[in-house]
Amino acid sequence: MAVSAEFIEFIVEQLERLGPIRPRRMFGGMGLYLDDMMFGVVFDEELYFKVDDRNRGDYEGEDMGPFTYEMSNGKTGSLNYYEVPERLYDDGDELAEWARKSVDVMMQVRAEKLAKAARAAERKKAGSRKKPARKTSAAKPAMKKK
Repeated sequence: MAVSAEFIEFIVEQLERLGPIRPRRMFGGMGLYLDDMMFGVVFDEELYFKVDDRNRGDYEGEDMGPFTYEMSNGKTGSLNYYEVPERLYDDGDELAEWARKSVDVMMQVRAEKLAKAARAAERKKAGSRKKPARKTSAAKPAMKKK
C-alpha cells in the first residue's frame, strides 16, 4: 500500500484552501490532518474522506464505498472513510468542499467526545460532593430540670 510523495503533494496542494493540511504516515498509508483532526486517509494512491450520516449520501450517490481491509482473522473490516470520486481531483473547489464536510464530521466527533468527558467528570465531581454522615455521640448531654 505505497503512497507516492507526488500524490500526497498534489492532494495537499488541492486542499490548501482549507488551511494547513499535514500528512502523516500511518499503517502503510497517510493520514490527512487539519487542526489536529484526521479527516482523510490515502492508501494505494486513493483518497478517502471521513463520513457520517450527513455526508455518506454524497459518496453513495457516486457509487463510492468505504475503505476496507482484511483483518487477521480473515474477515473484512471497514472504516468510516469513503473513497473520493476521481473526478474531484480535477476540481479543487469541489474537492475542498467535500473535505470541509469531512472536517465538520470530525469536529462533531470531537465535540461529542468532549461532552461525554465533561459529563463523566461532572458525575465524578458530584459523587465526591456527597454530604458526610452526621456524627452522633454515644453519650447525650443530660438536661436540667427546672
